[in-house]
Amino acid sequence: MTNQIKIAVIGVGRWGVHLLRNFLAHPQVSVIAVVDPHPERLAAVKQQFNLNQDVVLTTQWQDLKQVPGLTAVAIATPATTHYALIKDALQQGYHVLAEKPLTLDPIECRELCQLAEQRHLILMVDHTYLFHPAVERGQTIVQAGKLGDLRYGYATRTHLGPVRQDVDALWDLAIHDIAIFNTWLGQSPVKVQATGTVWLQGGGEQGSRGAEEKKNMNSPLPLCPSAPLPQGLADLVWLTLTYPDNFQAYIHLCWLNPDKQRRLGIVGSLGSLIFDEMSRSSPLTLLHGEFEQQGNQFIPVNQSQVMLELEPGEPLQRVCDRFVVSILNNTPPEVSSGWVGTQLVEILAALTVSLKEGGKPVFLNECSTNTISRKM
Repeated sequence: MTNQIKIAVIGVGRWGVHLLRNFLAHPQVSVIAVVDPHPERLAAVKQQFNLNQDVVLTTQWQDLKQVPGLTAVAIATPATTHYALIKDALQQGYHVLAEKPLTLDPIECRELCQLAEQRHLILMVDHTYLFHPAVERGQTIVQAGKLGDLRYGYATRTHLGPVRQDVDALWDLAIHDIAIFNTWLGQSPVKVQATGTVWLQGGGEQGSRGAEEKKNMNSPLPLCPSAPLPQGLADLVWLTLTYPDNFQAYIHLCWLNPDKQRRLGIVGSLGSLIFDEMSRSSPLTLLHGEFEQQGNQFIPVNQSQVMLELEPGEPLQRVCDRFVVSILNNTPPEVSSGWVGTQLVEILAALTVSLKEGGKPVFLNECSTNTISRKM
């Protein structure tokens, strides 16, 4: 295979422009086409990046079939469009890097993963946090046992917008923290719960106890699990994830809170590990501390704080490079593969069922996750 990969970027909105920037800068990539339904966006990126006249700019995805030599596509379009676009791309023989979530339906995700395997193509999902130096370093610390016996985890992801109109705060925000917890713990939750509240796009409490609609919890997950409820799209969501060893993680999500937080932590018997993107010093901090019992008193001892140094590098650049390397080596990525993306969508789908059921526990079907890589 040639060492120069010809790529088309599909969708150059808020996130797609960053994919385009990284692929344009990659020495083993030639961006030969950009697709976006908005002509003004195409004109803007042409000017912003001073694109060569040979780069095809089109509003129609189907036009790519006339572009010779195309190897791969990077898709950064609304999640509702992913399934059709990715399936068509794989059927055309293109490797695919897709923005998260892979799709909004676990069944569709599994179908796409199987199709990619059958055609020996790379299907990778842009779970950018899995390539963040803080997440990679945190994984080694947790799994080396430096926190002692793990007790619980917590995360907060809040800001004043952007408010989505296609999915709720659960589907927009939760996937990041779930991916990080799964990576640090080396396992996936077996039970989930969710409650939420709607203020902006609808009314009433979403997932309130005593909700009228009660489904059989043994029934399959809904075909389109992210479809809005009659009450609207939840602006605030509270999640509980329970893992096989009974470790629990609690997640707070809201796009209606000017207190911007991007903070996640795991607490153990010997200390806590904190990933705080908003920290001005270091995003990853190891807090040592434990109790010494004296009679009926518990005295804090061995307390210290270590700001951990991290390798430099933009996480998205690492995503793009891993996609390129996977294509050149014809080896599916262990991190952020289509199967990893499928596992995360299954968790979100189960959380949506719980949200609609007033916070009732939902157990993830073991048979649906056995085929999914645990390498995250």
